[in-house]
Amino acid sequence: MPKLKTRKSAAKRFKITGSGKIMRRHAMRNHLLEKKTTARKSRLFQKELVAEGDIQRVKDMLPYSR
Repeated sequence: MPKLKTRKSAAKRFKITGSGKIMRRHAMRNHLLEKKTTARKSRLFQKELVAEGDIQRVKDMLPYSR
C-alpha cells in the first residue's frame, strides 16, 4: 500500500490538539474590520472546534495526524 499524501492546504488550516480534537479559525476576520465591534473581533480571533459533521472529512485530509 502506498503512503497517503497529506492535503497541505488542510494542514495549514487545521490543528490537532493533544486530546485529538480539531481546531480551526473563524471566518470574517481578514478585512473590513472597522465596522465590526471590538467584542465581535475578539470572538472571531479565538480558535474554535470543527463541527461534528466535518471531523471525519478533515481527518481524511490529514491521514498521519491521528
